[in-house]
Amino acid sequence: MAPRPIIPSRANDVLSPVLTTPDATSVVSSTPLDDAGVVSTARTYASGDVQITPTDATGVLQTTTPGVALAASFSPIAHAKGNGHGYRVVAANKFEPKATCSALRVIPASNRTWLPLYHRHGPCSPPHSGRRTPYSTASILRRDQVRADAIQRRLSRTGPSAVSTALGTALGLGTLEYVIAVGLGTPSVRQTVLIDTGSDLSWVQCRPCSRPPCHRQRDAVFDPSKSSTYSPFRCGSPACARLAADNTTNGCSDSNRCGYVVKYGDGSNTTGTYSSDTLTLTPSDVIVNFRFGCSHDITGFADTDRTDGLLGLGGDAQSLVSQAGKRAFSYCLPPTASRTGFFTLGVPRVSASRFAVTPLYRTAQSATFYLVMLQAITVAGRRLDVPPSVFSAGAIMDSGTIITRLPPAAYRELRAAFRAEMIKMYPPAPPAGILDTCFNLTGVRDLRVPRVALVFDRGVAVELHPTGIIQYGCLAFASNHARRSAGIIGNVQQRTLEVLYDVAGGAVGFRHGAC
Repeated sequence: MAPRPIIPSRANDVLSPVLTTPDATSVVSSTPLDDAGVVSTARTYASGDVQITPTDATGVLQTTTPGVALAASFSPIAHAKGNGHGYRVVAANKFEPKATCSALRVIPASNRTWLPLYHRHGPCSPPHSGRRTPYSTASILRRDQVRADAIQRRLSRTGPSAVSTALGTALGLGTLEYVIAVGLGTPSVRQTVLIDTGSDLSWVQCRPCSRPPCHRQRDAVFDPSKSSTYSPFRCGSPACARLAADNTTNGCSDSNRCGYVVKYGDGSNTTGTYSSDTLTLTPSDVIVNFRFGCSHDITGFADTDRTDGLLGLGGDAQSLVSQAGKRAFSYCLPPTASRTGFFTLGVPRVSASRFAVTPLYRTAQSATFYLVMLQAITVAGRRLDVPPSVFSAGAIMDSGTIITRLPPAAYRELRAAFRAEMIKMYPPAPPAGILDTCFNLTGVRDLRVPRVALVFDRGVAVELHPTGIIQYGCLAFASNHARRSAGIIGNVQQRTLEVLYDVAGGAVGFRHGAC
């Protein structure tokens, strides 16, 4: 049985997990392979036992005390060759994308559905226009704050987003950075879509557009009249009724077709016909009757984006994850926009797994979000003086938020510790928007970066890649406004990690150096 959700009465309340946290003598249960050679997803966290994805090639999970199995690859004080214990030395040009695309370094296990993943403004991206990101740093950070604020409103159920739906509304499109290419319809038409763990309802732009010309995109605009498997939902159908229950319905058309609407916190929105068609992820991985929005009208979506739509990866029933039936997915976000990552569906094969796993939590405020519990942060190998209770509201794993948000007390300690280490080597610089701990790195060729690790429930310590620590010459973290509000683990901090969302098993896994 999967773990029961954390159900706070308000976003600022202290979360009270129903899961039993094991004591120091608890051991990891072992689970053999199923007939397909895949770890069973029917995992539980109860009665003091915790199951962690395997670290050996025998087909059985290792038996150990919590936290021990992950020490080798995720120790926050692991030595780096030629560096001090608490630092990593990285060439400064590693923080900047190149003009040409670098291929994927690591190929995921072949037993899972996997697709290449790209930064939408990088040279690897299918919709890349040949120009660097059209947004300034200030604009990117402003958009990021809009999304972070919208998440907090969703959790507190206050403000304008309270009348929006759980289906990805109110979070904004402007910060979504990563895309994959899928096929839609019969015959299959390539569509390059943004991925978003903060959305459930998927949509693509469709012909006819109500206000020609359609939003500019590199791929052909999907034409439902040319797909033999396309079917619009009728008003009164169970699928349309679900939209009404979630407040995403947009009434009925004259031809009795079910309409949908998604309104985002940055002012953009999409409306059209709620439909189904065949979704092709790979030639051998096809989802029939995939439910999505066929968008005939989009506003507030910049022409420079060139993407075709959005693929919702949230936890509600409309998302790809729920419809695919595999109830597990992962992605690896590359260190810079000029490298590629990957997206997968399914649970990894035992022999290919090196994940450190922490429990996955849910909240009654939104079925969309995936939460984890932070316990501590280390800087240069030293644990910050932050009580675990500071993190009791949990933290949302979000592919769409860029910069990680922390409770104010935790951020103050992180900022002070990081500044104390950096100021020994680099002079301070003015703040950059929400980033208030910046340094003058002009002329620096080899950057000495203090190690930073996030420590999650059950002692899972995840060391961040240097590009997940410093952005724009600044510490890539920011503070929440409210003292007890939930944190947000942004996509900058997730770079180079394969992040596994085992929804059925109630776990989030981290694999170091995956892309």
